[in-house]
Amino acid sequence: MNPSAPSPKRRWRRAAIALLSLALLGAGAYFAWSKYLAKPDEASAYQFTSVSRGDIEDVVTATGMLQPRDYVDVGAQVSGQLKKIHIEVGSEVKAGELLAEIDPIVLQSRVDATRAQLRNLRAQLMQRESDRRLADLQLRRQRNLMAEDATTADALQTAEATQLGAQAQVEALKAQIDQTESNLRADEANLNYARIYAPITGTVVSITARQGQTLIASQQAPVILRVADLSTMTVQTQVSEADVSRLTLGMDAYFTTLGGEGRRWQGTLRKIEPTPVVQNNVVLYNALFDVSNPEQALMTQMTAQVFFVVAAAHDALLVPMSAFAATPRATRTAAGGSATGGGEVRPARPRPPTSGTAGPRHRTVRVAAADGTLQERRVEVGVSNRVQAQVLSGLEEGERVVSGAALRSDAPAAARRTPRL
Repeated sequence: MNPSAPSPKRRWRRAAIALLSLALLGAGAYFAWSKYLAKPDEASAYQFTSVSRGDIEDVVTATGMLQPRDYVDVGAQVSGQLKKIHIEVGSEVKAGELLAEIDPIVLQSRVDATRAQLRNLRAQLMQRESDRRLADLQLRRQRNLMAEDATTADALQTAEATQLGAQAQVEALKAQIDQTESNLRADEANLNYARIYAPITGTVVSITARQGQTLIASQQAPVILRVADLSTMTVQTQVSEADVSRLTLGMDAYFTTLGGEGRRWQGTLRKIEPTPVVQNNVVLYNALFDVSNPEQALMTQMTAQVFFVVAAAHDALLVPMSAFAATPRATRTAAGGSATGGGEVRPARPRPPTSGTAGPRHRTVRVAAADGTLQERRVEVGVSNRVQAQVLSGLEEGERVVSGAALRSDAPAAARRTPRL
């Protein structure tokens, strides 16, 4: 045995050290190659979103208020004390049903006085007609005598004048009777107005007068209550001047209410009022549409969040609007860092296609290929809004498109925030 030969244990240790050194050298060489010499992975610089299917709407949003489509403010046509109110707020009434009564004593006394005056005039008429018949007989007698030359011309003329005067008095009394009868009809109508009836079938939504209150109707009819038909409600929506040009009569609309648990109420745009309302220097136009309310779940003065559907697509291929922000300038910035230094990634500002239905438009997106590379592809865009766009052609469901720049782990916290599109 050679005493200078290394022992087996020492040989094993030297082999292990050599292997470990080789492993460290290999790892360092791989790191240096991947860091400085290898081609960078282009796809790692981006965030991706898969093309999916779903529904999309392009809508004009506004705030509205609910009002009954058909309602009547019931007022008093005569003055007097409000003697009795037969209903209360929320009462269901039928057309012709008695709602309230005004004290009729003064009105009844006018009717009675006019009737008495009418009877007096009719009695006077009977007397005047009797005088006229007597004048007719005297005139006939004078004419007969004059034919026999048994009277004078003066007597005949007197008889003729008397007969004409009696006839005139009869006609005057008849005219007075006609006038009094007309006054009687007006007084009787006023007496009937003391009983206020429902003009339409509906619900009493408000009462502005109180029992015992004195109503003065000399200049205008005081409103006592409002009766409304709640089976159909009108949504009065205020749309800004920037959006009103996108509305068209007959377009679909829907709204939700506070506490409605997301329930949608559907309707169609019925009217756009031409005269605007200016609030705090903001020009707003009233847009109206009706909605059926058979269950009366909708009430007066409710606030509605309204959506006018400009365009819609169902079961469509969808991509986010951020997919159209991947311009060549954004690509260079994301791959090589900020042009200003510091490693901050600044994605280019997106330029989304115009929303609505102005016809298909063509845009460019970047699609991840199977080998990990990115391909620019021209796609046809249909309905779009602020969040998504419909793809008519150029993409398939499941394909991955660039939706933004990836955030580097060593970037500052401000750069790691999702950019607002």
